[in-house]
Amino acid sequence: MGRVSRTVEDTNRRMLRARDAMDRAYAQPLDVPALARIAHVSPAHFARTFRATFGETPHRYLQRRRVERAMFLLRETGRSVTDICYEVGFGSTGTFSRTFRDIVGRSPRTYRREAAAMHVPTCFTKAWTRPSA
Repeated sequence: MGRVSRTVEDTNRRMLRARDAMDRAYAQPLDVPALARIAHVSPAHFARTFRATFGETPHRYLQRRRVERAMFLLRETGRSVTDICYEVGFGSTGTFSRTFRDIVGRSPRTYRREAAAMHVPTCFTKAWTRPSA
């Protein structure tokens, strides 16, 4: 069994700290310099290391977290797509719709319509529709 060096462990802990901040504050404006400060590393080092650690860029991870939250709100509330767009942290409905379609494969309105037709328990819906990286 290989042991993880103290340096690798420290790096992983720093990346997890930044990822946890994204999970908590996904609706806030977070950029690479702000996340790098949380991880106590330079922005360039943070971007490289985050991608190497988690398999996607910090920006893409944050977009995916926002879309996951939007998926829940679309399924479970009657709020407008525009309200949901701004609540989860997108700055424009165009960017929200384009990103949502890119990650989920359909528009927010289509997703809502199909989710309403499913009548499946939420825990199953979340597992089946979780967006991939």
